[in-house]
Order: sequence, then C-alpha cells, then structure tokens
Amino acid sequence: MRHIPMLALCVLTACMPAPTAQVSKSYSEDNTSSIAFGAMQDFGGGPRPYKSRPNAEIARDFLDLEFRMESGRANPNLSRFEGPISVKLQGAVPATAPAEMGRVLNRLRNEAGLEVSFAAPGASASVTIEFLPRTEMRRVVPMAACFTVPRVQSWAEYQAERRGPKLDWTTVTRRDHVSIFIPSDAAPQELRDCLNEETAQSMGPLNDLYRLPDSIFNDDNFNSVLTNFDMLILRLHYAPELRSGMNEAEVAKYLPALLDRFNPAGAYAGKHIGDIAPRVWIAQVEAAFGPRGTANQRLSAANQMVSIAMAQGWRDNRLAFSLYAKGRSLATSQPATAVQVLRQAAQIYRSLPNAQVHLAHVDMQLAAIALTSGQNATAIAFADRAIPVVQAAENASLLATLMLIKAEALENTGEVAQARALRLDSLGWARYGFGSDQQVRARMAEIASLGARGARG
Repeated sequence: MRHIPMLALCVLTACMPAPTAQVSKSYSEDNTSSIAFGAMQDFGGGPRPYKSRPNAEIARDFLDLEFRMESGRANPNLSRFEGPISVKLQGAVPATAPAEMGRVLNRLRNEAGLEVSFAAPGASASVTIEFLPRTEMRRVVPMAACFTVPRVQSWAEYQAERRGPKLDWTTVTRRDHVSIFIPSDAAPQELRDCLNEETAQSMGPLNDLYRLPDSIFNDDNFNSVLTNFDMLILRLHYAPELRSGMNEAEVAKYLPALLDRFNPAGAYAGKHIGDIAPRVWIAQVEAAFGPRGTANQRLSAANQMVSIAMAQGWRDNRLAFSLYAKGRSLATSQPATAVQVLRQAAQIYRSLPNAQVHLAHVDMQLAAIALTSGQNATAIAFADRAIPVVQAAENASLLATLMLIKAEALENTGEVAQARALRLDSLGWARYGFGSDQQVRARMAEIASLGARGARG
C-alpha cells in the first residue's frame, strides 16, 4: 500500500508560512492567471545508476520483504503468479495512465525479466488496475494513496469482501487475480508513483522496509519509481528455482546461489544487517508526516523518531530519516537548529549507497531555509546541487520546487530575466508533479512568500 504521499504533501509546509496578502510578486496566487502554462513535462523512464550492496544484505532484505507484512504480521508463504502476467486498466482511466503503465511493463520485461503484458481487450487479467475518485477511496481507506488486494477483480468485489478473510494476503499461496485501486483524479506524478509501487507489490513482495535507501519498497516515499534494487528483488521473486507456497527456510537456501548469478557485483562482505523497525517508531513516522496534527505534535513525533532510532543503535537510513523529520519540523521555529540537524541527516545519507535523492530532499529544505533568511547565493548552490539528482530520480514536484526556489533567489539578487526564464521552465514539471493549474499557482505563491521574506530580511 502506498500511503498518502507524505513528502509530496508536506515537503515544504514545515518551513514555509502560508501565502499572505503581503506577497507582492506578480506571480503570487492572486496574480498568476496571466501566466501561460506550457505543455506538461514528463519523464521517459529507464534504469538509473546503481551501486550494488553486499549480497548477504540483499538476501536478508529479500526475506524480510517476502515473509513479513507491513502490519508486522508474519507472512508464511512466498506467493507469486505462475506463468505469464497480464494487466488491464479499468474505470475512469486518466489520460496519462496507459503510457505510464506501458513504461512500467517495459521496464519489468527488460530489467526484471518478467513475462508481462497488457491483457487482450475484454479478457480478464492477472492484475486489474481500477481508477476511481479519491473521495470514494478515502471513505474506505482514509490513509492510502493507492493500494493492492488479492483475489478480487473490481472495486465492487473488494467492497463486498473487505471485511472477510478472502483479502488476507497471508493466506495466499499462489496469485491468480490481484486488484490495484488508484485515484482517478491524482496528479500525473502521484499516478505514476502508484503504478510503479503497487504493480511491483501486486507481482512481488508485499512488505515495506524503512531501512532500505535504494528501494520503492519503503514508506518514506523518497524513491518514486522502481529502482535497480527493486528489479533485482523481482527477478529473485520469479527465479525458476523458487515456487509459490515455499516457506522462508526453503527460499533462504536458494538465495546465495541466485544472488551470485543475478548480482555478481554484490559478492563481497558487508556491514551489520539491520533489523525491522519496531511499530512504535513507525507510528511516530506517521504522526510526523501524516496529514493530521499540529506543528508541535509533528515536532514531538520527530523527536521521538530520533530517540527511538538512537536507542535502537541505528546508523542507517532510519536514523537519517528521523533527523530529516526533526530538521524539517524545526525549520520555521528554529531555523539555525534545523540546519544543524539537517546537516547531520545529510552526513548519514552520504555514507549510504544510492541515497542521492535523499540528499536532494535535504538540500531542498536547506535551500528553502536559506531563501527565507536572505542567503540567496546559498539557496542557489543547494538548488544547483539537487536539481540534476532530482531530474534523474524523476521527481517532477521536487524538481519544480527547487527551480522555483532558485528563481526566487535569482530575482532577489537582481537576475530578473534569468529568474523569469527559470520560473517558466518549471511550469511544465509543476503541472506533472502537482496536477491542476490551481495547485501549481498555490505552490508558486507559497515559494514567493519565502522569497519576499528573504528580500525584506
């Protein structure tokens, strides 16, 4: 299940005041009706650079992804489709969905070696992806951006069965039919992210692990499209040596040889293999980033995240994420302290393989704080460092945000023409990342308020 995109919704709100009437820029929310919004940008998709981790770590990750559930329950069996996998789209299918799904299927074929394709018109499918209004979905599953369930082929069938045992993944030993439910009114990027994560989980592992820096199977939502690690996990999941119904011990004995074959670059000794995050820490993550709660409650939850991470002895992605949450929560009230904490998070992320996009999120927060405090050159430097990383990671909402922050900083330093050009360039990415023109204008006004504060400061 992909949760409501915490980072996409909240990435700036901790360090940005709400737009006010004092924002006098000509592109504030009240004055953007004259802007000509160009064509929406999107990404071509494809593999990204990847530094392999030790195979012993990946074997432990694979077993924890396969034989544990997000709820903390054990999953007794490996389950998968046996034979070719077909996919169909139904319901109020958004205009961008067929092309986005086609990209996912191409990558699954080419990078994970799966025998997967669109179902023939009118035929049933292994994986049914149904689109319906967000309000209808949230009445049933309030915290889910999108989700996957077994043994049904429609929303109506899901509603009829949702309180019964049929939808219990832990009783599935072989997959025949799986359904994915996605909001039909999602922004194009959110739709793409859901297609990536839920398709992977409908066909592969069901768990998410916060310790993974290089995977979409992680509820921190930093990675928004399938990574090379994810493709390796799916290739393992469908290895011919494995079969549906195997238990953890049966699967484990095959993993060393499979990883030697599929990932020879990982044949070296690694560090300590992390355990699974306790539910109490995960509850604090949800409180720190979820849609409910006051600023003080979010900060309190972030402090608890850090305390639990330190008590657990973590020095991995989870400690960095805890520090990121704390720094983000302090950005408005204590910006100098926030910068210190965010730098601690960045130091850990730099020590992890494949955590470049995590560093880019930290840089965005630091850029926003620098812009608010009038440190325009610093804001530009952070944005310049993050922009190419974010573009490679295919995160349009973060890319547009960074471009808009840089544009504000340029304008504050007198580079008005360059700022205007960059702002216009950002709009195509903003439309892909945020959806409607109204939402794009709101984000522009939000960032303009930061630039106005920095200019006054």
